[in-house]
Amino acid sequence: MPELPEVHALVTDLGSRLTGRVVERFDLLSISALKTFDPPVSALHGSTIGPISRHGKYLDFAFDLPPGDRLHLLVHLARAGWIRWRDAAPKPSAAPGRGPLAARLVLDDGSGFDITEAGTKKSLAIHLVRDAAEVPRVASLGPDPLDPGFTESEFAGILARAGRSQIKGLLRNQAIIAGIGNAYSDEILHVAKMSPYTPASMKAEQVSTLFAAMQSTLNAAIARADGLAASELKREKKSNLRVHGRAGEACPVCGDVVRQVRFADSSLEYCATCQTNGKPLADRVLSRLLK
Repeated sequence: MPELPEVHALVTDLGSRLTGRVVERFDLLSISALKTFDPPVSALHGSTIGPISRHGKYLDFAFDLPPGDRLHLLVHLARAGWIRWRDAAPKPSAAPGRGPLAARLVLDDGSGFDITEAGTKKSLAIHLVRDAAEVPRVASLGPDPLDPGFTESEFAGILARAGRSQIKGLLRNQAIIAGIGNAYSDEILHVAKMSPYTPASMKAEQVSTLFAAMQSTLNAAIARADGLAASELKREKKSNLRVHGRAGEACPVCGDVVRQVRFADSSLEYCATCQTNGKPLADRVLSRLLK
């Protein structure tokens, strides 16, 4: 799933390719991906692409229309969505609803990008609105962890209010902190040497350690992704993860095996030596199977 660093890099890459360009058309191939109906996607035809930005994990494409109107295409790539750039005019697409292609933007020279989603579980979300705040999940986003105004003091207040909530779930909660998902929450907690089950209300020195780990992990990922094209981002992310997705491999810090806890529709990875004083956490799925 694309998280804050990858979405940030997509904004940079696509902004350099798209800003100021004229849209020939926007084709919707997956009806279920579009979550709005007014204005229609045909309103984008002939528009000029304005600034591209992000809200947490949401991409925000601005489109300028005469006489001074602006629309926003908000895209949440979910677990298996992606943006694929095309330098040339597209080949005829398959029948709507078939294959991974969800939507296609074509510029006046034939280039543009495709929005795709792999797999059968379709969670990709596209919204065409006049204001980004019209999308409820955007309006309810928590603070951006890399916003200069997001301080350690504000972070400490968030943790204190969360009380006994487990820190792994809190870091992933978009209404509390925007942009961090399953992968980078694992990475942040590994850097902080903290169990994913640690209560959010913690000592001041732990808050400082966790805040520094969050900042360093996200900023390092952004720095690695800087200047990469969209086609290179997935490989870059996967190759630099320390524990997430590396169950059974050696921890890069201590050499212990990276362990996994599985849930119904996700998993977390951690190092017992670095994060839980050497104590393995129970694998919830495996424990149920053994009963």
